Amino acid sequence: MVNRAILPLLVIATLVGGAVFLGSRLWHTEPYEFVMSWGEKGSGDGEFLYVEDLEIDANGHLLITDALTAYVQVFTTDGTFLTKFGGKGTREDSFEKPEGIVVDADGNIFVVDYLSGYIKKFDRNYQLVATFAGLGTEPGLTFEAEFACIGSNGLLYIAEAGNHRVSAFDLEGHFKFVISEYGNGEGQMIRPQAVKCNSQGYLYVTDQGNHRIQVFTSQGTFVRTWGQEGTAPGDFRRPMGLTIDQQDQVYVTEVGNNRVQKFDAEGHFISMWGKGGTRPREFGNLHGIIVDNEGHVYVGDTANHRIQKFRPAR
Repeated sequence: MVNRAILPLLVIATLVGGAVFLGSRLWHTEPYEFVMSWGEKGSGDGEFLYVEDLEIDANGHLLITDALTAYVQVFTTDGTFLTKFGGKGTREDSFEKPEGIVVDADGNIFVVDYLSGYIKKFDRNYQLVATFAGLGTEPGLTFEAEFACIGSNGLLYIAEAGNHRVSAFDLEGHFKFVISEYGNGEGQMIRPQAVKCNSQGYLYVTDQGNHRIQVFTSQGTFVRTWGQEGTAPGDFRRPMGLTIDQQDQVYVTEVGNNRVQKFDAEGHFISMWGKGGTRPREFGNLHGIIVDNEGHVYVGDTANHRIQKFRPAR
């Protein structure tokens, strides 16, 4: 569904000299400049097989999950490899397929495992603290769990593609409630990929199967939605990753369109960049995305086995 606030304006969409015309309305595209990239295909330190989500830890370091190596790698924000934790195996601190990752106010790190259904909690020194949830469809279990966030209310929210819902837990691992069910109506979802929280307590969900973003209150009440399948500004093809900056602006990656789109908190289009390819500013199979406190944007360019870093154009 297209955001009702801009529906009358979606007559045509053209790009002209760094601006986007939506009907009669002009939107400044606020382009982003390429800064650097790092990574290549492989399973060694600093290499990637399948980038999933990104997060910034309490030390200001970048955490990156890799679904195929099953490691969380830790980098400086200029791409210098520091350490890693997890990996495949039978240890309590190992993973099967880590995807979502989020850090709480105390620096604890929560890693969401897509295959096992477990949520594993680590301290800021990457030592395992607790394991909870598990694989299943019943409330309190997860199935094909994806990207997550922690709200200002102290709850952990996890998007579950396999269960077509978002589950909420407290930070000790106690289940609280679920949001949504399978479907294409308002508040329903098909294979949600990411849930991220803004400063006002709202939850933003990439509803991939419905090619849209949905917004909920922290208790799961539907608020609004925007987007439809397509290639125009504000449209989506398989939205995947999502992040929210300090101004509550929303950034969305798209698997199908190989681009990043930026919106205000109400869902009004601001800018976009990217296309399919292997050069700088080109993407393949985009996944996670994060914005640091200085406004740099880090994008998981999964098919190209790398991270790309951008900054607002000067």
